[in-house]
Amino acid sequence: MPHFRTTAARLRPRAPRRPLLAVALTLALAAAVAAALSGWSWYDAAHDGDAAFARNRDTVLAAGEQAVQNLNTLDHNDLDHGLDIWESSTTGDLHTQLTQGRTGFAKQVQQAQTVSTAKVLSGAVTELDTRTGKASVMVALRITVQAPKAKPAVKESRLLGELTRTADGWKLSALGQAPMGDSAPDPAATATPTTPQPTASH
Repeated sequence: MPHFRTTAARLRPRAPRRPLLAVALTLALAAAVAAALSGWSWYDAAHDGDAAFARNRDTVLAAGEQAVQNLNTLDHNDLDHGLDIWESSTTGDLHTQLTQGRTGFAKQVQQAQTVSTAKVLSGAVTELDTRTGKASVMVALRITVQAPKAKPAVKESRLLGELTRTADGWKLSALGQAPMGDSAPDPAATATPTTPQPTASH
């Protein structure tokens, strides 16, 4: 009889071993997968933010360089078109100043008969606040001014521009000379890269 009971016990199906352990392993695996996915999501979101800021910075730099170049380029033979570009490149007080002084300035350029051209040598975004839509750029230019019966006058200049985001994109709202060396900027200093040119508020 004891032998029979032993044999029966051996033939009895065994219950699953450690069911709680199997459940725990499953939950741990699921948690690990979720953590990995959330980690990648955080990583992607962070880098998406970096990429968006970089795109905004590139947009601001391109707009700033173009606007500064525009305001240092003017041909007396195509004066109205040039002044239209000046106005379309600006906003705020700088735009108001240019539009209000347009008639008088046009007369000066016609009398001087100058052709001014500018080439961007380098540029950098020094400040950018996408929330408020404000930015600052520094642009180095080579400016050439050709007057009748005279050799072209060439000079290099560093300008500081402030930009404001508008419905039509980023536009210059102020423009001034960059300080030289370690000297502090003069609040009254204005950019006068073309000859002649109205002062630009800064």
